Amino acid sequence: MEIAVLLKQVPTTESLIDIADDGVSIKTDGINWVMNPYDEMAVEEALQTRDEVGGKVTVFSLGPEKAVAVLRTALAMGADAAVRIDPEDKILDGIAVAKVIAGELKKDAFDLVIAGHRAVDDDNFQIGPAVAEIMNIPHISMVIEKNIADGKIKCTRTIEGGTIELETALPALITTQRGLNEPRYASLTGIMKAKKKPIDTRLLSETGTDPGTPMVETIAMRLPPQRQGGRMIDGDSAADKAAQLVKALREEAKII
Repeated sequence: MEIAVLLKQVPTTESLIDIADDGVSIKTDGINWVMNPYDEMAVEEALQTRDEVGGKVTVFSLGPEKAVAVLRTALAMGADAAVRIDPEDKILDGIAVAKVIAGELKKDAFDLVIAGHRAVDDDNFQIGPAVAEIMNIPHISMVIEKNIADGKIKCTRTIEGGTIELETALPALITTQRGLNEPRYASLTGIMKAKKKPIDTRLLSETGTDPGTPMVETIAMRLPPQRQGGRMIDGDSAADKAAQLVKALREEAKII
């Protein structure tokens, strides 16, 4: 089975994010970059599937030179091959990224494409579904359990208040949700082997895909307002405190 996994490099959740001088991007100095956590689950699920049914796992990432690090991580975990698409400093929105990735996936006969259901930096939830739409293949999102048999994939996915089971024929694309698996740590041997594995680098201008004009433009970034400390209500009795609280909520907060 030929399996493709889509990866994105994101800042660690511990990184202190500050807005750059241009007002529409973040300062990258001092930020630690890692594989998107939901993409780690995608890699793990691909590796488990390959080990069960055989085949090959190829990981894809659209990003600058530093994105090589997440591809090396996936290779160290056990992926067989890696592809980096260099955007050549071109600004791409979610749909444009999906167009480019879908164009590269169409060049090979992949039976299954796996992606994280969202990236923890921009949270746009677009890439997986958009890639499936452009490739004209079925898509099942938020998967927490899957089974492949007889050319079909059956998945349990989360919905509001519960779960639902869906089945479709392969090829198909699924996106991962927490609970699907526990990603493995790369072994020292895997890390050493990954350093020697080649990474297929493709320039955006050479892919043959026109990403088009971005449909979404970042106008401005702003940090959330600082939270103020709580206020203690004083009073001689519980009834007095309750009366003062109601007065503050009505006259100051204006929520009652």
